[in-house]
Amino acid sequence: MRDWRIDMAIQFARPSTPSFPCGRRASNGRSAPVRSVRAGAFLCALAIVAPSPVAGRDLPMRVSGWRVEAEHPAARVRGDGRVIDIDTPGGLTLWYPRAITGPATIAFEAMAVQVGGANDHVSDVNAFWMATDPGAPGGSPIGRRSGKFEAYDTLLTYYVGIGGNRNTSTRMRRYVGRPGDRPLLPQHDRADAPALLVPNRWTRIRLIADGSRIAVERDGATLFTLTDAAPYARGWFGMRTTASHLRIRRVRITHP
Repeated sequence: MRDWRIDMAIQFARPSTPSFPCGRRASNGRSAPVRSVRAGAFLCALAIVAPSPVAGRDLPMRVSGWRVEAEHPAARVRGDGRVIDIDTPGGLTLWYPRAITGPATIAFEAMAVQVGGANDHVSDVNAFWMATDPGAPGGSPIGRRSGKFEAYDTLLTYYVGIGGNRNTSTRMRRYVGRPGDRPLLPQHDRADAPALLVPNRWTRIRLIADGSRIAVERDGATLFTLTDAAPYARGWFGMRTTASHLRIRRVRITHP
């Protein structure tokens, strides 16, 4: 849909005399006609105040576009260009290899698969976002861990685990980079049915890092919010699970 202000600008910018860019003079060195200058000034003002579109990018749905850290050698990650399928008997993190700078929203759809497979436990749609490793060059956490959950304690990151512990808990944490220390606030620990997983159903997740406002949304409802006085403003995104079978699609990063 076109912005009405742009249509109005086009109407003003249609005089019979030629128009010139903002702050420019005609090629003969003389000033542009007054009517043209006014139209040009109006357009320049619109360029300043008109809202710009939200920048975003869709992440690849092929395994080659990600980095896998898997605890168990039997773990399998497949992608057909539309959906990534994760089937693992142990812990697994799937990192997007490019750093993300906030403010940013990471959106994706996930399904906990239950069709009789060995790992179809309906559990752990999890994620790290804005993650950095203070001990790594450039802060990248990728390729330094086995996939075991405890190995990620030393990250600086936000974390959400939806349907963890065999679909009995949903939690958000702010990691502080210390082994064995994964702080959990009471309001970020849920076990009510709306916060848990439903097998074989797609659910839409949004991870938000907007300055001090950190949030997790699911299917349009807010799961968690956090006001962070020292927010993690740049880092990496990783999808995470353990002993489960997940499908992931429509992963997109936007910057307001």
